[in-house]
Amino acid sequence: MAVDYVVIAVYLAGMLAMGWWGMRRARSKSEFLVAGRRLGPALYSGTMAAIVLGGASTIGGVGLGYRYGLSGAWMVFTIGLGLLALSVFFSARIARLKVYTVSEMLDLRYGGRAGLISGVVMWAYTLMLAVTSTIAYATIFDVLFDIDRTLAIVLGGSIVVAYSTLGGMWSITLTDMVQFVVKTIGVLLLLLPIAVVKAGGFSEMKAELPTSYFDPLGIGGETIFTYVLIYTFGMLIGQDIWQRVFTARSDRTARWGGTVAGTYCLVYALAGAVIGTAAKVLYPKLGSPDDAFATIVKDELPVGVRGLVLAAALAAVMSTSSGALIACATVANNDIWSRLRGIVRPSAEEHDEVRGNRAFILLMGVAVIGTAIALNNVVEALTVAYNLLVGGLLVPILGGLLWRRGTVQGALAAVVVGGVAVVGLMAAHGILANEPVYYGLLASLAAYVAVSLATRPTDEAVLAAWRERLAGRANPELVSEPVPAPR
Repeated sequence: MAVDYVVIAVYLAGMLAMGWWGMRRARSKSEFLVAGRRLGPALYSGTMAAIVLGGASTIGGVGLGYRYGLSGAWMVFTIGLGLLALSVFFSARIARLKVYTVSEMLDLRYGGRAGLISGVVMWAYTLMLAVTSTIAYATIFDVLFDIDRTLAIVLGGSIVVAYSTLGGMWSITLTDMVQFVVKTIGVLLLLLPIAVVKAGGFSEMKAELPTSYFDPLGIGGETIFTYVLIYTFGMLIGQDIWQRVFTARSDRTARWGGTVAGTYCLVYALAGAVIGTAAKVLYPKLGSPDDAFATIVKDELPVGVRGLVLAAALAAVMSTSSGALIACATVANNDIWSRLRGIVRPSAEEHDEVRGNRAFILLMGVAVIGTAIALNNVVEALTVAYNLLVGGLLVPILGGLLWRRGTVQGALAAVVVGGVAVVGLMAAHGILANEPVYYGLLASLAAYVAVSLATRPTDEAVLAAWRERLAGRANPELVSEPVPAPR
């Protein structure tokens, strides 16, 4: 294992070095939060693929393959579909808005007053997303060093917090590119073919396993539908995803770079399911499907290769964790704290925005590590995050982009009704039940349409300013505040 330890140590040291380098470039709010909106196609595609393919997609994707066979690819597959839909239909318009958060977009579209409540919901989502990634460190470091779960979470989480705090989005972009390369080599080029060969090839896998393992719909139609609602739609509206769209240097980069990343996700989804299916042949009686990834890596890969593949798993976790962390801090600072500070202290005062955002990343990082230590179930935490996101924010966000008649009152009603419905249904039916997202989304839609039609249409001046921003004609540096809605 000595060689494996060296590989991992070099990788972790490289992550910290990238953070230090990124600190030298992050001189302004734009540089720190959205990499100066200057990423070209290669950097954009790699970082976008890195953030959406985290520990759940890697370790969880292999686990689903172990349990269901090839149809276990559907969870990650729907993530790829969501990224493709975002890139093709919405990314160009989102990039042209030149904002920093989803809540800022809602304020622009509806004329203010929607941002604080939506910011709280988005903050809860990004916090839980960061927590789920941080919990996954325990699995990887347990395989590497056989250390205590709490220590593993603190070790992995501290590295991510360190490089994210130092350089913001520039550090995260650079580390994500390294992580993208490591994941591609470790999972697609090494683990996938080795797992299939060790399992005796596809003919032996078919002979050893039930036919349901090779049925593309074997996981069940209802499960696939739920994945579409949660993950495909979640990709359309998450702050962590939008913040990457904001880094694109042009509409074309956002559209085509995202399309490449989405296609990569589809390939990654199938690879994880095949690896899990091979693990089922090799280890038919594992205690938990989520142990499949660590077990096949630990037992079947040669020294050196094993270290690289474990680094790939670590890369998957770190990329999502760092992206969710900066999104969480951005929302907490720009959508919640800045608004509350404005209410308490209306007079504007000069302050270092880079230092303020850096402080919030550090603060949120400590909160994420503490929450990850307290929680244990990754799937439940991830489900809570996506249920809140989709149930509370999908309708007002897509409604604002697609329906001119939507109003700020309708948007607020959708956020509150959808969010309360999701929380209540999770309490009644269980966190992993399908009902919360189904009925929460329907309740949000009904509230949005009914209240929007019952209230005065959005002022034409607000809509005109919104159209100018969507078309990329307005200078965001000269538009510091959204046009206020009439009272």
